[in-house]
Amino acid sequence: MKIAIIETGLPPETIRSDFPTYPVMFEQLFNSVTDQFQFETFRICEHPFSKDQLPSIDLFDGFLITGSAAGVYEDHAWISPLLQFIRDIATANKPQIGICFGHQAIAQAFNGNVVKSEKGWGAGRHTYNVNSRPDWFSQNVEEFYLSVSHQDQVEIQPPNSELLASSEFCEFAALYYPQAPALSFQGHPEFSIEYSTALYSVRRGTILAPEFVDQAVASLHNTKDDNQLVAKWMCDFITAHQPSDL
Repeated sequence: MKIAIIETGLPPETIRSDFPTYPVMFEQLFNSVTDQFQFETFRICEHPFSKDQLPSIDLFDGFLITGSAAGVYEDHAWISPLLQFIRDIATANKPQIGICFGHQAIAQAFNGNVVKSEKGWGAGRHTYNVNSRPDWFSQNVEEFYLSVSHQDQVEIQPPNSELLASSEFCEFAALYYPQAPALSFQGHPEFSIEYSTALYSVRRGTILAPEFVDQAVASLHNTKDDNQLVAKWMCDFITAHQPSDL
């Protein structure tokens, strides 16, 4: 199956040469649990933007939207076309996945609402409670753990979506849209401990207080990650929503 990765952001410039791009992180994550996917990346976050930078929906079996430093409510030339593209994928009945910014973009496209949260920044390893289990969601777990890096949050759950997971910090942490179909997570299953540590460290003393960064980094080592578990959910979701399975 062919998956189009929509690259909406880049790692911070000071650590960009030390780590893979976000699409490569996702390729590595998916390949750690299955060999059934092929990937092609479409970078839309750099200027100038043209709608030709978005993939042809007919050529792909699924889509994944990456994280970004941008906000879905900001006036970047590529955001409005991306939101329409998300709706076009749904019209074509192709599965799509959103992570962090991608999670927020799917919610915004489907009449939810995203804001800069008054709770401030989330960083470190967060624990999410599982709220519902669709048919393709086979693992019997009550909670899972992912690294996070966000201040924006989905504030209003979109109509016709199911709440998959939540936390005290992030109420709408994972959403499933059966009619789209779409699946999204606020946390980052593609982030390694090393990348999360570097990302938080870049923001030490500027966006994030040093003590907050220390606590976030410590949580990466004190709590296991469920990156591969979430990768398995994403793979199962895409497979379950292929035309032959409908």
